[in-house]
Amino acid sequence: MSYLTGTPTGLAGAGTTDVRTGIGVPGIAHPLLAPAEWGDLARPGPPLHWVVLDVAGGPGARPDPHCLAAAGRLRNAGVRVLGRVDTAHGFRAFAERIADARRYLDWYQVDGFLLDRCPSDRATLPEIRRTVTTLRTLRDTPHIVLGHGVHPHPGYAELADQLVTFSGAWSDYRWSQVAEWTADHPPERFCHLVHGVPRSHLDEALRIARWQGAGTIWFTDRHDQGGRCDPWETMPGYWDDLVSRIGTGVSE
Repeated sequence: MSYLTGTPTGLAGAGTTDVRTGIGVPGIAHPLLAPAEWGDLARPGPPLHWVVLDVAGGPGARPDPHCLAAAGRLRNAGVRVLGRVDTAHGFRAFAERIADARRYLDWYQVDGFLLDRCPSDRATLPEIRRTVTTLRTLRDTPHIVLGHGVHPHPGYAELADQLVTFSGAWSDYRWSQVAEWTADHPPERFCHLVHGVPRSHLDEALRIARWQGAGTIWFTDRHDQGGRCDPWETMPGYWDDLVSRIGTGVSE
């Protein structure tokens, strides 16, 4: 299997699973459409690193009391809430990105931001640096995640708290390879978001994340139906099983 080639990233040595894996939730549907899911996320127990609040492709046009309440319950439970700021692969104007971030802070008191659809090439590095630098002036120590979905130019690792270096289908993830430069950083710097993971392959998926050095994951059995559906909008059917496996560890 290709994910086992080379030196395991972020591990003390081959055959270990001492990475403290946690969960990053990339965006459940609106609380009115998924009240049970938001309730599950606010309950004690799940090792949540963060939950993205996506009101309407961003913060929306006006404050939403249902989203404010859902975000408040999570923050009261000690869960970091991130606002989704769309970069449109680098084509969205700087001013629009910052305006979205300000609305998230003013309306929902978020703890940081996911820069979704973040570009990954070297040429756009200065523009993303400008965005991140500005975001860090808007509140104290915001948690910033760059949602590349692929391994970006290594310079991006200097900008953010975490990078999403894989976002896609299980059929691609199970044969994926990690970029060599990630070995210079600890696992808590990287996130993997994978849809279409069968329950029977959860152990394998967790092993891939650990061997590739990703400390934050989101695995779901939901599918994108060829891009027609958002696989992140609902909880995985095996949510309790996933939480249990992360909490107890997965043996090699």
